[in-house]
Amino acid sequence: MKVGILKEIKSAENRVSMTPSGVETMLANGHEVMVEQSAGVGSGFSDEAYRAAGAKIVDTPSEIYGIADMVMHVKEPQPSEYDMVREGQIVFTYFHFAPDEQLTRAFVKNKSVAIAYETVEGPKGDLPLLTPMSEVAGRMSMQEGAKYLERFYGGRGLLLGGVTGVAPATVVVIGGGVVGTNAAQMACGLGAKVYLLDMNLDRLRYLSEIMPKNCFPMMSSPTLLRELVVEADVVIGAILVAGTKAPKLVTREMLKSMKRGAVIVDVAIDQGGCFETSKATTHAEPVYEVDGVIHYCVANMPGAVPVTSTMALTNATLPYAVEIANKGWKKSALENHGIKTGLNIVYGKVTYKGVADAFGLDYTPVEEVL
Repeated sequence: MKVGILKEIKSAENRVSMTPSGVETMLANGHEVMVEQSAGVGSGFSDEAYRAAGAKIVDTPSEIYGIADMVMHVKEPQPSEYDMVREGQIVFTYFHFAPDEQLTRAFVKNKSVAIAYETVEGPKGDLPLLTPMSEVAGRMSMQEGAKYLERFYGGRGLLLGGVTGVAPATVVVIGGGVVGTNAAQMACGLGAKVYLLDMNLDRLRYLSEIMPKNCFPMMSSPTLLRELVVEADVVIGAILVAGTKAPKLVTREMLKSMKRGAVIVDVAIDQGGCFETSKATTHAEPVYEVDGVIHYCVANMPGAVPVTSTMALTNATLPYAVEIANKGWKKSALENHGIKTGLNIVYGKVTYKGVADAFGLDYTPVEEVL
């Protein structure tokens, strides 16, 4: 199979979908790999490194879209790419279709095979291709929350962990999954008082056992959330409902009750965000203010640390990419449940229910296209 690695063109996105070592693995399995010029530079991988691994360097994305059987991105294709995608071409990337109607309709129209990293399921119902970036985003969320809490950026002027004789900041983390746990670990390590909310009792028991003493896992409810946001200096939104829009858990009315200069970090912004006042921002302009509360809603947070992110991402995605290349999308989906759940839009048919429901589109069970 001819595999194309595209350069990321989303704002301040420096990751790349495959490292040179991943190229070597692809070639060892008998496949050709084309890499767009300078695709890896932001992650520390030169064109020469890709050539040495056996890849062909090409000048433009149109060349890759025109030749490759499967193209790989990190983030969703941008509008300038929509018309380059060919019918039947495999596109393997983070799509996050549910909050983006323009992207969804473009991929219905182009009749490609869209396999979304974020809905590939592991054997235990986990999301193995989302996990490494969730780890990065969770840890980054506290770095950013602590930074924007500084007075220079308009924050309350608090040090997250306080100092001797001075109380630490209060952090509320909504969601006890991978993002939330990593965010809470970082906040606890910095000395903050941390409330970690989830709705799964088994998960809360586990978190109570593993988290430090300055972390308080609690059963989430609207009442508790209303009480805690009043106290919070930083709120991290770490809710994920795979393949569908995130629920709006913090309303505009709740926001009005928060301290002036408090910070919210919405890691769920890729799926529409879990704060009513959230809107996607970029690394170039990461924050805005509503009712005196600073909002950080960057939709590609791991892109700021591309060396770490690219290596972590390739570790997770490469086995799936190799299997798809070895067997083709249909056979690999029939034999691998994870690839099957990754199929979101196939030949113009929406095969992931959360995406269909988001825009009132016809839903086709994935079994029908297989």
